[in-house]
Parts: sequence; C-alpha cells; structure tokens
Amino acid sequence: MALWMALRGYPVHPLAPGAKTPVPNCSDCPTGRHAPQECPCHPRGGWCHGFHAATTDPDTVRRWWGRDPEPGIGVSCGPAGLVVIDVDAHGASVPDRRSLLPGIPIDERVDLTGLGSGYDTLALLAACRSAPNPCEDPSTLRVRTPSGGMHIWYRAPQGGPRFRCSSGSSAKVALAWQVDVRAVGGYIVAPSTRTTAGVYEPLPGARVPAALPLWLTAELVRTGHRIENPPAPAEPRARAQASPAPRGRRQDGQRVLGALLDEVRSCAASREGTAFSEKLNRAAFTAGGLAAAGHFSEAEARQSLLEAAEHARPHQSRRIALIVETGLRAGSDRPIHPKGRP
Repeated sequence: MALWMALRGYPVHPLAPGAKTPVPNCSDCPTGRHAPQECPCHPRGGWCHGFHAATTDPDTVRRWWGRDPEPGIGVSCGPAGLVVIDVDAHGASVPDRRSLLPGIPIDERVDLTGLGSGYDTLALLAACRSAPNPCEDPSTLRVRTPSGGMHIWYRAPQGGPRFRCSSGSSAKVALAWQVDVRAVGGYIVAPSTRTTAGVYEPLPGARVPAALPLWLTAELVRTGHRIENPPAPAEPRARAQASPAPRGRRQDGQRVLGALLDEVRSCAASREGTAFSEKLNRAAFTAGGLAAAGHFSEAEARQSLLEAAEHARPHQSRRIALIVETGLRAGSDRPIHPKGRP
C-alpha cells in the first residue's frame, strides 16, 4: 500500500508498528537544534521528524518498508494536496451549543438531544448549509478508524486556497466540535494501517479522494483555516509537469475564452436582467475544457474569470467563486480543442 500511494503522488512516511504515531527519530535528532525541514537525515534516506520526511521516491519507500513490513503508513497532507475531515466519536461532555459550530448560532428551539460526537456536529453543519452530509458521501474515500470515527479524504482546490490543520476542540480555529481537519502541516493514517486498536478500513464507495466540496471550501475559509501565505511544499506531488502550450494553441484558447469573458464584463452595464450567472458559468465551463486540453493552465483561467466577474459584479466574491469553481470542475471533464472555431 505504501508504494501504491507513493506512485500516485502521495508522500508517505512510516508509523511506529501498532501505533498511529510516526516512527521515532534517530538518536541524534532529539538533541539536534535543526529545524525538521533541514534534518540532515533526510538526504540520507532517514525518516526522522515524521511527515517532514515523507517521500514519493519508490526506492526509499521500498527500503523503509522492506526492512520491516509492520510499520503503518502516514500520508503528509500538504504536499499530497489533501484536506481530510477527521470525525471523532470520543466519549466527552457536550459543550454549550454556542461552541458546537464556531461562528454559527444554534437557536434554542433546535433539539440537540442525542448529540454526542463529530458525526452529529458535521451533519448539523451540513444541514445548516443545505448540503449533503460528508459522512454519507460515497463519491470520495472514507475510512473507518479503530476508535469508531471516520476520515473523509478530499483533494484540495487546485490553484485555490491552502488550509491548515485544526482540532475540533480548539477555541481559535475549528470547523465543528469533535471534527478535526488534517491539511498543511499534518498527516493522516492511510487505509489498511493496523494498530493495536484495530484497522483503518476503507468504507464502501470511492477508493480515491474527490474534490473538496465548494461549501466545505467556503466553511474552511470562514472558520480561519485558510493560509494566507502558504509555504512552498517541501516535495511536490510526483506528476509530470505539463509543458507550456504552443503559441498557436494558446491563441486559439484565448480567442474562444476572450469572447465569453467580454460577455461577462458587459453585465457591468446593468445590475440585473443580464443573465450574469449563466454567462459566467458558460465561460467557466469553457475555460475548464480549454485548460484540460492544454491551451493554458487552470490557474490562468481562474484568474481571468475572477477578474472579469468582479468587474461586472463587485462585492459578490462568494457567489462568483462558487460559479467559477463549479464551472471549471465540470468543464475539466470535457477537453475542448477550438482550432478553426469562429
């Protein structure tokens, strides 16, 4: 499993056999004064400092797990481009209703009888946003933990915001009570890992992470998880980097998208009756298809869409972002090759 994940671009590191914590450092590292990112053991293939040592190098992975196949598998979430919702089911006293969903008041008329875990608060958050419950989302990888909790794996928005880790009991940054977030600066236990408490077992449904839902993206931003100036990943995902689009292909893509962006900008002439949402959605869908075909990058397309939309409808950033991300995702499944199109 460790090699399977590494070959798919997920940096992995060994966990102590039977535990969900990283393998201990070498004897020199605990007394060393270097930062984990600058550990001298890493160039030599050492696994010190947990997720800071995570790698996608097949030879290193084979060597680590070849010595002893018993260690579990940790995945470094930030470099892997993952946001994992960690739902806890610990026996604990339920806090005041004002602390269940940070920033969202829960009316006294709402009956909270029976609420007792992260499953309940995440479902409550989804209900407040009229969104599907992530715990019941078979379109993404979900893993049952030995303690009865659940890990819900998602892909972070490509070219979008990056998010920090949090604990559901934190008074500063939290998504919901007993709901942790594993993202930049943290790791998650991979499915199939066995501890003394049991196995991290994938649930029926998808075996790979789906894109982070737009409503959860918005909630993570609202609750302070967004990293304004994220550090560059220590080790990017092992993917082949696309070459810049040839000039002619790039011009074809810009010509098609440019006409649609002009339609979006023209909506600035009137506050209503201009079919703004439909025009922006069409432009975003087309941009996603053009980016998927290699005419330009998705990040470039996103920037152009946001600039045009905010020119037409300033002060509607949330609405604009939702339309743009939805359109880009839908369009990316249908590459567009516009050469010769008027």
